[in-house]
Amino acid sequence: MNQLLKEGQILPIDSKDNCVIEKLLGSGGQGEVYQVALQSKSYALKWYYPIMATIEQKAGLENLIRSGAPNEKFLWPEFVLTNTANNTFGYIMPLRLAHYKGIIDLMKNRIKPSFKAIARAGVYLANSFLKLHSKGLCYRDISFGNLFFDPATGDIQICDNDNVTTNGNPFVTVTGTPRFIAPEILRSEAFPSTSTDLFSLAVLLHYMLFVHHPLDGEQEDKIHSFDLPAMTKLYGKNPIYIYDPNNNTNRPVPGRHDNAIIYWNIYPSFIKQLFIRAFTDGLYPKGRVMEIEWRDNMARLHDCMIYCQCGAENFHDAKEYEISRKTTVCWACKKPTSLPPRLKVNRHLIMLNADTVLYPFHVDPNMGCDYSNPIAKVNQHPTNKNLWGLQNLSTNKWTIITSGGLMSEVLPGKSISLNSSIKVNFGKTEGEIRI
Repeated sequence: MNQLLKEGQILPIDSKDNCVIEKLLGSGGQGEVYQVALQSKSYALKWYYPIMATIEQKAGLENLIRSGAPNEKFLWPEFVLTNTANNTFGYIMPLRLAHYKGIIDLMKNRIKPSFKAIARAGVYLANSFLKLHSKGLCYRDISFGNLFFDPATGDIQICDNDNVTTNGNPFVTVTGTPRFIAPEILRSEAFPSTSTDLFSLAVLLHYMLFVHHPLDGEQEDKIHSFDLPAMTKLYGKNPIYIYDPNNNTNRPVPGRHDNAIIYWNIYPSFIKQLFIRAFTDGLYPKGRVMEIEWRDNMARLHDCMIYCQCGAENFHDAKEYEISRKTTVCWACKKPTSLPPRLKVNRHLIMLNADTVLYPFHVDPNMGCDYSNPIAKVNQHPTNKNLWGLQNLSTNKWTIITSGGLMSEVLPGKSISLNSSIKVNFGKTEGEIRI
């Protein structure tokens, strides 16, 4: 292969440091990405093809570096390297961790993340683009190729950030990836913007949850030559959601679109209603589902998970955060599941499973959805395995009130029993536990 840079090649940075090319990681339409060694650490270096190494691209990179990453989930450009001999350049960014996988791995069944990991990845993804858009920036090309996640934890890394630009910038060459591009761009009615990002974000989330494109149903199945005019019609001129409640002409085809059919019957109604909005009203800019709504509902999905005795993850489909005793029939073994104790606090309804952990955003409505610094966890009694409690991991004391009106304090490190209904004052807010 005729690579732009060779293994072992040294790119001088200044009098003290050199960047050593270690290996080629991949190539794309704009350039090649290498693993490099710098100051005894490994980084990624994207080096542009000469035709793509434009003054505008370099100026855009320098603006992004000055503005800084929206949050730690972005593998953001750190500095530019230039080859003065031929005026080509590239940029250094953090190296993607090897155990993080792409959505393509999910689509091809090479990984099998838990529903909990998928939900948490959805939280991180929506929150990250909320941070990006709040800086007045537009990603332009949300797709399979730029999101990677840890199948075990749901943590994410967002790469290919060099094409990020200011919202609505008409002077762009990258308008998106086929199947993710907003309908109005396909119809040549708009430039990439935060609004078109929201459409692409909804498509990516649909792929993550349903392992299927939201507009690929009967209409796609009838297409014999999937060329550009066919794609423009399907995704731009006549897009129809596969579960549009008012139009059944594009339903998933059994045997062809089984993922969409299977997963639709697993998720709770509030998630399905959100996707219906995203691909009916949200086919138009003014109807898009916003990042914060995606984030909060993915967190809600994470919190409503329960486990069947067969081991399968299920979702408790309670109406609008009510504490319901209605059981869920397991999608895997078709038997009724048993509800664990539930905690209702602020807008959250949390299933208190054996592995449930609470975070600051659960008890403080002013906090965003951040899965760090846990404040409580469900634990098992050390001697009586039939008794479960909720342990206070915070630095604040809690106050509990039993159904009989008795009050007591729960100091940091101590636990409250989950064998009866109680109210818990966490300091800034009060919750209710039901069994």
